[in-house]
Amino acid sequence: MGPPIVIVGGGLAGLAAAVRLTEAGREVVLIESKRKLGGRATSFVDPRSGETLDNCQHVLMGSCTNLLDLYGRLGVLDLIEWHRTIWWANPPGDPDEMTPSSLPAPAHFAGSFLRMRFLGLEDKRAVARAMWRLIRLGREGRERWKGQSFGRFLEETRQTERARSHFWEPVIISACNMPCARTDASLAMYVFQAGFLQDSWSPVMGLSMRPLVELYDPAQQFIESRGGAMRLGVSAMSLSFDGTRVRGVVTDEGMVEASAVITAVPPDRLAKLCSGTLTSADVRLGRLDEIAFSPILGVHLAFDAPIMETPHLVLPGRDTQWLFRKERDAQGRHRVHAVISAADSWMDLDERAIVDRVMHDVHWALPRARGLQPVAFRAVKEKRATFAGVPGIDALRPKAKRDGVRGGVENLFLAGDWCATGWPATMEGAVRSGYLASAAVCGRSGDRCEDALVPDVPAAPLSRWLGL
Repeated sequence: MGPPIVIVGGGLAGLAAAVRLTEAGREVVLIESKRKLGGRATSFVDPRSGETLDNCQHVLMGSCTNLLDLYGRLGVLDLIEWHRTIWWANPPGDPDEMTPSSLPAPAHFAGSFLRMRFLGLEDKRAVARAMWRLIRLGREGRERWKGQSFGRFLEETRQTERARSHFWEPVIISACNMPCARTDASLAMYVFQAGFLQDSWSPVMGLSMRPLVELYDPAQQFIESRGGAMRLGVSAMSLSFDGTRVRGVVTDEGMVEASAVITAVPPDRLAKLCSGTLTSADVRLGRLDEIAFSPILGVHLAFDAPIMETPHLVLPGRDTQWLFRKERDAQGRHRVHAVISAADSWMDLDERAIVDRVMHDVHWALPRARGLQPVAFRAVKEKRATFAGVPGIDALRPKAKRDGVRGGVENLFLAGDWCATGWPATMEGAVRSGYLASAAVCGRSGDRCEDALVPDVPAAPLSRWLGL
């Protein structure tokens, strides 16, 4: 037996690759600089309170077929709580409810959408006009919008200002971590086509009932029981390249020889692992520094009294996009997790200023919270949370394996949500990239969904007939 397959990075992409490879009987060594798994989608112990807090709230949808597959392999699906309804704040009244009905897709949201009160009749007409356009565009039409902004699509479909600020922006900022004007149209269109319009299961929302890190706890036993090895708390320093092949990974504990290497780290981190010689030898590595990032801010709030009745709440037209009701902490306090995506303007604020700004939105959205202040709080900044899905980003997103025409390093494979998956920066995109990389290592094409990925949720017959 030769050297193992070495995976650099223990986030979802690296874990997905390790799970699939060990299942296939391959010897794997996973290297992770932290002493816990999950990457950016994990938890930490707050030194102030001793509570385990998520870095940020992460959501999965019914359309996340590969993420659900990974959770199934790890045996943690029972930790996911599913919600068919999405609640939208509309004070001083009760929240509006967006729930799929028994009508066939793409009409399944029509009834609840028409009943939503935070949009006027002209706003709803504008949204319906854009939705119909998205349905008729289908995949081919979506591809033609690559390189243009979703904001241009909204202008072309004559969206009202309120429809844009109260409906389109909250969805796209949450899904793509970018405002509509800066998001590549094809990525935003995919969110609505595959996530909302094509069937009634895809938009169902899943939330972990436990800290995110507990979803990955079984991964180490899963991988090691199948002959793999986990080296946590070990930092990769560079990739050893002999001019033709990657020979291994140089770590702060020495060299780890490899028959193949999968890098499952962000592009800026990958660039630091690569020598100039390696970068010149593989066309996928030449433009890593052109991939920009977008920040996310998560704010954990604890109250002495309950303030939130629904499990989650969208805040249309506000700086804070989502609130999530969490389980009580060890002191019995009621916890709420606020999420601000595309949080560029928040990054220079101190924690007190952040909490004051969030509480302004909380008091607006939740009547029961008015007059109350949190008894404890914690703001978590992720300055480089996701890649920035700007127009033209697809030209920078590399495939898992080397380019067959332009060449590259044969035994170097790339993974991460920023790689070419067709998805925005999501947990599903990360898992897809890991599955694609593992399939490429095993000698399959690694480029086609049917070769490596769990199939997507099929479109409903009417949606398919209309063009989706």
